[in-house]
Amino acid sequence: MTELTASQFFLVYNVFSFTIASMGAAFIFFLAARSQVAPKYRGALLISSLVVAIACYHYFRIFNSWTEAFTMNGNMYMPSGKPFNDAYRYVDWLLTVPLLLVELVAVLALPKNQREGLFGKLAIAAFLMIALGYPGEVATDNATRAVWGTLSSIPFAYILMILWGKLGTAIESQPGEAKVYLTNIRLLLILTWGFYPITYMLPMFGIQPQSAVVGIQVGYAISDVLAKAFYGVMIYWIARAKSEAEGFTAAAH
Repeated sequence: MTELTASQFFLVYNVFSFTIASMGAAFIFFLAARSQVAPKYRGALLISSLVVAIACYHYFRIFNSWTEAFTMNGNMYMPSGKPFNDAYRYVDWLLTVPLLLVELVAVLALPKNQREGLFGKLAIAAFLMIALGYPGEVATDNATRAVWGTLSSIPFAYILMILWGKLGTAIESQPGEAKVYLTNIRLLLILTWGFYPITYMLPMFGIQPQSAVVGIQVGYAISDVLAKAFYGVMIYWIARAKSEAEGFTAAAH
């Protein structure tokens, strides 16, 4: 860790606080909203609530580790000697990223013959994407960071192939409004997941260490809010649209 100005320290501090609040609020919403969709789509919202609950817990741990890693000295925040444990973030991703893909497949409610083996393939690819990226995240030189980042992009490309291939075909058969939401949620995935490697590469751009530390933490946190909490809201919109298209009314249940 490197010394930070008070504004840099509190920018990260406040973004972490916002992220915790967002994940907690999303958890309550997803549980409460399950009654608003048809029974076969409630599993997708349950997975959404699980994703943000896991993220909320890990951001508590990240937040506490951040505050313990620095001590105030005059107008600067100096390293306290306690390490900032960013591994919490990768543990979170190992659990939540596969679940994000599973909830997308769940809300599609594909026939058994179409979804057979799909959960496993996407989950394994997501796990490899995160696991291969971690050695680069903790590397002290840019060459190692670049190698592991490149390896991590291989399963990422495979996931995109599934999203625009097999799932793309399934999306075309969805009812009107749900089809629009599903098209948009794929774009959300590519935009948010594409932001992670940009943040990952910040130290390789010759940026000052202080700015790189702040940029990485703020970038990852904002991406997580969009890729988990807002993504889950879109899953709800899809489930609601499909439920209404199938004649389900919440008032009758």
